[in-house]
Amino acid sequence: MSLESVRAFFSAHAPDIAIIETEASSSTVTLAAEAHGVEPAQIAKTICLRVGDETMLVVASGTARLDNRKFKDTFGGKGRMLGADEVLEITSHPVGGVCPFGLPSPLPVYCDASLKQFAEVIPAAGSPNSAVRIQTGRLAELTAAKWVDVCQ
Repeated sequence: MSLESVRAFFSAHAPDIAIIETEASSSTVTLAAEAHGVEPAQIAKTICLRVGDETMLVVASGTARLDNRKFKDTFGGKGRMLGADEVLEITSHPVGGVCPFGLPSPLPVYCDASLKQFAEVIPAAGSPNSAVRIQTGRLAELTAAKWVDVCQ
């Protein structure tokens, strides 16, 4: 159902963007980069975190790592990554297909500065073998994301 919610999102907000489904899994940064013929850094991974009572999504370059100090300075607390079951419940997307599109209810979305090195990035699209090619600025625009610098 998650892929369908992402399809509905793009149909309503960006019908020009096609969802790409691959035969092989693209559920990790490495597999996604191989499936789409790009460097791992160009994959836009989505991380579901909680700080205190706030759950959020951080979209970052596939090779970027969260920097605990920058994260705490930006959000006022340490981020806790959610488990697979919790991620599925909150986003409706399984781990490996998590993305900021087609969510059952709004979540704050943050795009990390690590994405700005690319004109186009490839985030997942709700399933472990789906993705979209999207201009980096448009990703932020469509998800009402705020830009942050929380990765190394």
